[in-house]
Amino acid sequence: MSNLQNKFAGSGPVREGHKFDQDRLDGWMKDHVEGFSGPLKVEQFKGGQSNPTYKLVTPGKTYVMRRKPPGKLLKGAHAVEREFRILDALGRTGFPVAHVQALCEDSSVVGTPFYLMDMIEGRIFWDASLPGIDREARPEYFDAMNNTIARLHSIDPGEIGLGDYGRPGNYFERQISRWSGQYGDDSEAGRLKDMDRLVDWLPENIPPGDESSIVHGDFRVDNMIWHPTEPRILAVLDWELSTLGHPLADFSYHLMMYNLPPHIIGGMKGLDLKALNITSQDDYVAAYCRRTGRDRIDNLNFYLAFNMFRFAAILHGIKGRMARGTAASPEAKTLVDTLPELAALARAMAENKD
Repeated sequence: MSNLQNKFAGSGPVREGHKFDQDRLDGWMKDHVEGFSGPLKVEQFKGGQSNPTYKLVTPGKTYVMRRKPPGKLLKGAHAVEREFRILDALGRTGFPVAHVQALCEDSSVVGTPFYLMDMIEGRIFWDASLPGIDREARPEYFDAMNNTIARLHSIDPGEIGLGDYGRPGNYFERQISRWSGQYGDDSEAGRLKDMDRLVDWLPENIPPGDESSIVHGDFRVDNMIWHPTEPRILAVLDWELSTLGHPLADFSYHLMMYNLPPHIIGGMKGLDLKALNITSQDDYVAAYCRRTGRDRIDNLNFYLAFNMFRFAAILHGIKGRMARGTAASPEAKTLVDTLPELAALARAMAENKD
């Protein structure tokens, strides 16, 4: 799971290894950011995100800077240029994203390429059951999420210059092959019978038909900035996994909040949704279908099993890195401890067992 949203959990001094010449940045912003006026104060957001993220404070406005990390990088990783591109394109449609100010591909300014966007003040919810929200208002928050993801999937990528943002077609075949391969290649993380079964089952059960749309890749309640008082999304965060893909893969990933227990990425399985006045999964799916012109979603269990398998494969990779001594954080261990349970849930979903 990507944790870019953690950057909004607070900021502090710029960490060693992530410092740069602030006067150089100040001068660049004077030339490239309309309305910029210093003095400039720089802080770094907390959290373990892959791209260092900074809070740039001026007397009149606050900005966010996302830059590639220093050092040797894997090809295609830390692609801040892609993030800038999709934020810029979606922002022009009025979709709720932070307004991007400028992209700098010149590494001489802060040491690596970066982009700047406006800082958006609002609320972030870490629990899909929205414990801090009045019971009567919860359906409005769920409707706002539903409307936003349906709106994203209804945007024509070609019309906003994103026709080449990913490889259209055969999304499930490619994704299943990718994650099955990563699972199979990491012998140090061990094997699980439930994962082995899914490696065989998933490619044999891909539903007919193919679609392609812009997909977010990590559409969860904690990847949104909400209005300070209203059930309104001001910005969707964390576009690192965005591409062109199957919209039902993206939507069913979002639906995992209904199908995972609270201790696995804040799911709601086992909660009394009626007592909490939270929209049921059936009603939530029906609302998405209305908004996207579908009669229904067939084979929903396949889509959910696929996403649980994908998530389990990611955790399996973390387990392998832990075995090799390259991922030893308490958070990593907590996630990895849920792997057998998650794999079992994925297999049960595939086989339609309760």
